[in-house]
Amino acid sequence: MDGELSGLRRLSGGASMESWAFAYGGEEFVLRRLPAGISPDDEGLRGVPLATQADIIDLAVQSGVTAPTVRARLSPEDGLGEGFVMDKAEGETLPHKILGNPEFAEAESKLTDQCAAELWNIHNIDPGPLFGNLEYYAPLDLIGLQQDKYEEIGGAIPIYEYAFHWLKENAPASPDDPDRESRKLVHGDFRMGNLMIQPSGLSAVLDWELARLGDPVQDLAYLCTPSWRFGHYEKVAGGFDSAEAFLAAYARHSGKNVDPDRFRFWLIYSTVWWGVACLVMGEIWRSHGDRSLERTVIGRRVSEVEIDLALLFEEILPQEISTALNWKIPEEQEAKGETSYDELLAALSEWNMKTVQPDLKGHDRFQSRVAGNALGIAKRHASFGSAFQTASDERLKAIGFDHGQLCTALSEGRVGPEHPGLWDHLRLSALERLSIDQPKYAGLAVALNKWNP
Repeated sequence: MDGELSGLRRLSGGASMESWAFAYGGEEFVLRRLPAGISPDDEGLRGVPLATQADIIDLAVQSGVTAPTVRARLSPEDGLGEGFVMDKAEGETLPHKILGNPEFAEAESKLTDQCAAELWNIHNIDPGPLFGNLEYYAPLDLIGLQQDKYEEIGGAIPIYEYAFHWLKENAPASPDDPDRESRKLVHGDFRMGNLMIQPSGLSAVLDWELARLGDPVQDLAYLCTPSWRFGHYEKVAGGFDSAEAFLAAYARHSGKNVDPDRFRFWLIYSTVWWGVACLVMGEIWRSHGDRSLERTVIGRRVSEVEIDLALLFEEILPQEISTALNWKIPEEQEAKGETSYDELLAALSEWNMKTVQPDLKGHDRFQSRVAGNALGIAKRHASFGSAFQTASDERLKAIGFDHGQLCTALSEGRVGPEHPGLWDHLRLSALERLSIDQPKYAGLAVALNKWNP
C-alpha cells in the first residue's frame, strides 16, 4: 500500500498500552504498542505479548467476534518497539459519552444481548495453535498471584486482607490438570471502555492484552465489577443493565445457567484484582518505570475498591452487622490568617483548569485533567487527612488492634466482621479515604445512602 502518513495522534487513556490513531493510503488505522518504561516481562501489567495479542485477535475475527482486523506487526527494524497495527473501528469508547446519552439510547438498549453474544463467541473459540502460548491458572493460584503482588508492594488495607482470606475460603473447585476442553479462552478485560460503540450498537471488542485460558464466568463477573459501571453504580452489568438480565442473556446464548456462587466469587475476585492493579500502577511510578502522572492518580483508586468490597460483602454478611453510621463528608472550614496548604493546592488547581487546560487538546488535555484530579486529592488530604487519621487511631484502640495487627488478624482469619466495632471501622475508613481520593465516585453516594440514612 502506497500513501502518506497523516493525522497521527495519541488516543486518550491507555494505562497499560499506548494507542495511536493515524491515516495512511486513504484508510484509518490504530497502532497498539508497549509504553516506554514498561519492560516486556512486567508481570501483571502488560499481559500477553503483543505478538500473541495480534494472533488472538486474528483468531477471534475468524471465529465471528466483532473485532478490528490486524493489518501489520511491528518488527525491530521499525524502531517503534513492540506492537501491531489494526483497522480503526468507528464509534465511541468513553463510557461517560455513551451511558445515559440519548444519542446512544438504541445502542445501550442492545448492549446486554450484544455483550452476552460476544462473550459466548469468545468462550467458544478453539485456541488451537495458541493453546501453548496462553496461561492458565486455577482460582487459588490467581488469588495467590494477586496477594503476592499486594504484599510485595507493601499493601496494608484491612478490607483487602479480609477479601483475600474470603476468596481462599470460597474459591470454586478446579481440576488439578484441566484438559483442553475445560480451558476456555477468556478476554480478561471485557468492559465498557474496551468496547467500541456506535449509536446503532457495538462495533468492536478491543484491548485483548489480558486474554488467557480460564473460567468464562470470570469474564461475566468482570464486566460487572463496580469500578466498570462508570457512575451508574446500581446498574451492575457495565452500568447499562442488571446482573440478572445480563446473566439471563448469556444463558440464552450458551444454553447454560450461571452458578450464582461462582459468579459472586469472580465478582469479588475481580474487584480485588482491580485494587491490586491500582497499587501496581503506583508502584511502577515509584520504581521509575513509567513516570506518567496518570499512574499515581490511579494508584489512589484503591479506596474505591474498599467501598466496593464493603458493599459486596454486606450482601452475604448477617444483616445485623451493618448498623447505621453517623457520618458525612466534612465541610471545608473558612480559612483565616496565613495562606494554608490546601489553599495553595486550590490555587494551583484553578490555574490549571482556567489557564492551562483551555489551550490544550487531545492527550495533553487529558493529562491536564489528571493533574487537576491529583491536586484535588492533595488538597482534600491537607484539609481532612489529619482528623481522619486521629479518628481511625481512636477506633482501632477501641477494638483492641493497631493497624498492622488488624491486617494480620484479618488475613489469617483470626478475626472477622462480627468482632465488635470492626465492621464499623472498615466502613468508616473506606468512607474517609474515598472522600479524599475520589468524592465523586458513585459508590460513595450509594454507601452513604445505605449506611447513613
